[in-house]
Amino acid sequence: MSTAKTMTPEQVRRRTLFSGTIGAIVEWYEYTVYATAAALVFGPLFFPAMDASISQIAALATFGVGFIARPLGAFVAGHLGDRIGRKSTLILTFAIMTASTAMIGLLPTYQAVGVLAPILLCVLRLAQGFAVGGEWGGAAIIAVENAPKGKRGFYGSWPQIGVSCGLLLGTAAVALAGALTGDAFTTWGWRVPFLLSIVLAAVGLYIRLNATESPEFLAEKEKMAKEAQHRKAPITELLAHHRKPLLIAIFARFAEAGNYYLFTVFVLSYVTTTLKVPQQYGLTAVMIGSALNIIMIPVFGRLSDRIGRKRTFLLGGTAIMLTAWPIFALIGTGQQLAIILGVALFLALGHALVYAPLPALYCELFPTAVRYSGISIGYQMASILLAGFMPALAGALVLWSGGTWPVVLIIIASTAIAMVSVSFAKETKDVDLANIGETKTFTKAKA
Repeated sequence: MSTAKTMTPEQVRRRTLFSGTIGAIVEWYEYTVYATAAALVFGPLFFPAMDASISQIAALATFGVGFIARPLGAFVAGHLGDRIGRKSTLILTFAIMTASTAMIGLLPTYQAVGVLAPILLCVLRLAQGFAVGGEWGGAAIIAVENAPKGKRGFYGSWPQIGVSCGLLLGTAAVALAGALTGDAFTTWGWRVPFLLSIVLAAVGLYIRLNATESPEFLAEKEKMAKEAQHRKAPITELLAHHRKPLLIAIFARFAEAGNYYLFTVFVLSYVTTTLKVPQQYGLTAVMIGSALNIIMIPVFGRLSDRIGRKRTFLLGGTAIMLTAWPIFALIGTGQQLAIILGVALFLALGHALVYAPLPALYCELFPTAVRYSGISIGYQMASILLAGFMPALAGALVLWSGGTWPVVLIIIASTAIAMVSVSFAKETKDVDLANIGETKTFTKAKA
């Protein structure tokens, strides 16, 4: 018998918010462990026949491979989430992510099985990408749809900390494994953080099973049952009647999609291979920046409930554009405190400001019937367009130019695109989710 029937609405909201947030933390821990291992050890382990610099780029490219499967995961999870339910879909993505992560921890290297090793690595990375493709949308929706009036931005921001919590835990796990295993880290120590995900997943799955569907979806599901023969597939409905909000959702992510991985994955490789400083400099910077990001995201989520999603987002975009060059100037000094300050400045200010309001902004773009499909596809299309291969692209550009100025230009240009896109969305922080629709929530940007 469900305990939800004996709980107050506020208790149900908090339990559901907690389950979505914890599940997101575990999934992003698993995702981060891969990213960190790719930046630090996968080059010589899976691509040893190449020149050291090219081997490193190839390892970072496998990180990007996962993004290829993200849109497919978004399509499948979006359909299931809009038709079957948010909770069931989130449990499915969680199981796929955990299984693929644990299997990576058991993979033989190139030395043991030759070319089969990188092939298997890429296959499992694709499975990770598929799972993440459906994870973000579900976690965002279950938080926002269950939020009390006037707090959608704050509630929606909590699953957002899952990315940085996962980043912090994943980076810390790799750093600890490296410290404890020493020279053995490159032979077997790197496997420990991957296998640890099995324990974390057991906890996360138990919590996620206690999630509760939102009243908006339950009402929509009842409506769908009555109109089943007239209902089109969510993706068909989305592409036919909600193209404009979908495009806004895609381009809005350009402010953080690729930039986030520049400062959390590329930087790890850059400070080690180009600046020739200890890898702990980069790992420490990412961990401290992530901790600050976790603190600031709920703060800026609450800010978006006060001043609006658009204003919060545009404020963050401006911060990113103004600080891009100074941040890389700090990192380029090779000094540990400067590297920490640079990474922390991006994660705690610019990234937190644009990332915190995204769940509420995205949920307010689409009606309930296509919300999971719309925000998942919008979010993940941006990932494959910009985020996936950004660390490898940045590494190649630095190798070509001898400096980081091309990377700074990419950050500024991509953020400008996002800000223009969001300027075409009407502010909807005070609009009831049940009344959300394309004609009611969009207007051309005013001068």
